[in-house]
Amino acid sequence: MIAEEKPVSIQGAVCAVPLRHYDKIVMGHGSGGRMTQDLIKQCFAPYLSNPALDAGNDFATLTSNVNGPMTVSTDAHIVSPLVFPGGDIGSLAVCGTVNDVAMSGAAPLGLTASFVLEEGLSTQILVEIVKSMAKSALEAGVPIVAADTKVVERGKADGLFISTAGFGHFPTVYTIGGDQAKPGDVVLISGSLGDHGIAVLTARGDLAFETQVESDVAPLNHMIEQILAVSPHVHVLRDPTRGGLATTLNEIAEQSQVNITIDEKSIPVKPAVQTACEMLGFDPLYVANEGKLIVIVPQNEAEVALTAIQSNKYGKDACIIGRVMESPAGRVLLKTQIGATRVLDVMAGEMLPRIC
Repeated sequence: MIAEEKPVSIQGAVCAVPLRHYDKIVMGHGSGGRMTQDLIKQCFAPYLSNPALDAGNDFATLTSNVNGPMTVSTDAHIVSPLVFPGGDIGSLAVCGTVNDVAMSGAAPLGLTASFVLEEGLSTQILVEIVKSMAKSALEAGVPIVAADTKVVERGKADGLFISTAGFGHFPTVYTIGGDQAKPGDVVLISGSLGDHGIAVLTARGDLAFETQVESDVAPLNHMIEQILAVSPHVHVLRDPTRGGLATTLNEIAEQSQVNITIDEKSIPVKPAVQTACEMLGFDPLYVANEGKLIVIVPQNEAEVALTAIQSNKYGKDACIIGRVMESPAGRVLLKTQIGATRVLDVMAGEMLPRIC
């Protein structure tokens, strides 16, 4: 319950006295004054505390024992509802940026986060989301070293927006990127497709039936370390988020000017996800994922890479799904379960409302 305090009149103006007990975000929390300080102390500091953040500066100074190249990535996170089966906007923000940095082969060092809070947001929900971020950051071993908070008027932010940036260094320099796929390479996927998209739709109430599907949101940097330890010549690492597997493979085929052919029978999709997609007219190959990894490796490293992925708790259902060929360059082909071959194109427009 918000404590009632009378406003103070100063030369005809009215200024609300800062509230020390509150259960909703109000505009005063974005003032930069005492209410902002109280918000930080009560909702952020207890969960994200670390020496770099606790210093209270507008910057973070980190030390590293390497002088080589570094990598950086940035992302903005918008999802409705803020909490969904298997995750929330906080875990999504941390894992998404950790994964983007790790896809280069770099070891993530730290994250920054900025929060746009909407007036009226429940502080209880905010605390739960921040705790979720802290849990994901701890699992990844990547601290949130700098942060910022802004408040906007009611109706201007859909509750909460989070923007993150991540940076990392290369213990070993790899040549990994979407333009590195080579004819003869093998394509692996770390697990079942479409879990995140269907989980969010379920939480949003957009399905006319209930499912037990949970989002696959997860930090993948430790899995990538395991892969690189046994397969140092990995050509491509990519997470198939918005647009799903099909769109991501098209991006890689275009960047590398190769053909990627995948086998529909080999692609893992959970029965509940498949059923939901069939009822809604969706193709799981285009549904978003937040904890899956595409790995493209030379043929002689495919089996050791697959074993490394399967040894990780997030890669137990990993499998080989296709190969890279010379032509037709820039295209993705799907070998269907009935033996035909069809072009798997980039998704046109938005199949689903925004889910990441």
